[in-house]
Amino acid sequence: MDKDRIQEKARKRESRLPFTSANYKIFGTGILMLVLGYVALSIGPWDGFWTLNVAPILLVAAYCVVLPLAILYRKKEKKLDSNSVS
Repeated sequence: MDKDRIQEKARKRESRLPFTSANYKIFGTGILMLVLGYVALSIGPWDGFWTLNVAPILLVAAYCVVLPLAILYRKKEKKLDSNSVS
């Protein structure tokens, strides 16, 4: 009986969508950072503070940190107690 229950949980785990609401929130944050980075890139003179400092930081953070985090983030699942499974 326990073996059937474990197999059923494994099937349910495999059938779930890979992205959760947390993934979509992180992804939305990354897209917002990209938009703000490109807007900051278009502001003012080419040698201004926004163009040379803020825009590259936002773009690099969005492309290299936030978007990969949105793809790779997965909530930890509770592990079954090894003593209860026989």
